[in-house]
Amino acid sequence: MTRTALAGFREFAARLADALLPSSCLLCGSPCCSAPLCPGCLADLPPLAARHCPLCLEATTHGERCGACLARPPHFDQVHALYRYAFPLDHLISDLKYHARFALAKHWGRQLAGLTPPPDRIIPLPLHPTRLAERGYNQAQEIARHLARSLERPLDPDSLEKSRATRPQAELSHKERQGNLKGAFACTQDMDGLHLLLVDDVLTTGATLDEAARVLKLHGAARVEVAVVARTPRH
Repeated sequence: MTRTALAGFREFAARLADALLPSSCLLCGSPCCSAPLCPGCLADLPPLAARHCPLCLEATTHGERCGACLARPPHFDQVHALYRYAFPLDHLISDLKYHARFALAKHWGRQLAGLTPPPDRIIPLPLHPTRLAERGYNQAQEIARHLARSLERPLDPDSLEKSRATRPQAELSHKERQGNLKGAFACTQDMDGLHLLLVDDVLTTGATLDEAARVLKLHGAARVEVAVVARTPRH
């Protein structure tokens, strides 16, 4: 069996398990009907800072715009996130990203729908074709699919492409991250005047989503907002 076929089989098996097996909490194991987390574990997930930058959600003293956004305003217009990236949420995101826990994508997509105004289109952050073939699915697209369904807005998984393979951003310095992403994305459609919602699982430095938003605006997008499950604190 080829690597691509094996990834596809794993995705099919995971979807079938989500549909047929009784649900128990992914953190404590207690029964929780159709939800992936029980109410107690859901309440324990790490919240965002009470006061944060209105643009990128980085914690700030009085809820003012952070220094990074003042010094170099990002190309996206606003970030929406459910949680702060910390234990045990990091394990749950890894479960979706590497172990096809699609029930989490459905749950988070529906939650994000309560945070975001309806856009003209919802665009998942793409994977490079090589990475997509290895994994068998794009976790951002899985979240975006349920978000689009909840908001009753079009899902557009094809207009933004990862046209160049890049090194993992976590391995690089801030300066290297910018160069690593140069020319990494391509837009194949006219986005003239559209309000777009760009979806991913985690925002860390924001460099990847910033570059994607830049490309979308070069193709005419009037506004690009970002929806993620979690925001990683810079400090």
